[in-house]
Amino acid sequence: MATQTLTSQNFDEIVTGNDVVLVDFWADWCGPCKAFAPTFETSSEQHPDVVHGKVDTEAEQSLAAAANIRSIPTIMAFREGVLVFAQPGALPPAALEDLVSQVKGLDMDDVRKQLAEQEQQQQQS
Repeated sequence: MATQTLTSQNFDEIVTGNDVVLVDFWADWCGPCKAFAPTFETSSEQHPDVVHGKVDTEAEQSLAAAANIRSIPTIMAFREGVLVFAQPGALPPAALEDLVSQVKGLDMDDVRKQLAEQEQQQQQS
């Protein structure tokens, strides 16, 4: 599956409506973003069960701000609508493949339990 363009209009729907979503925050003027684009595209072809979305931070400044993007490229991974990974910097192909495997292998019941515990601790402090 080819990459999809994500916008403020479709971002939430795509992230919550799919099991695994990888998001590449990028800009046309960014050299590392352009260098990473073929790796991200290849991953989208190798993993048709994973939505690969791209957010143009110039066109979608409010979305980039809402996602707290400070440098690009930034890669985010969502599983069942939950943000499970966010890291600035382009990933080499092997690292992106490893990320996809790890996200697919997550025990989401355990992830939700950990998030609930963290939220409870924050409320108590």
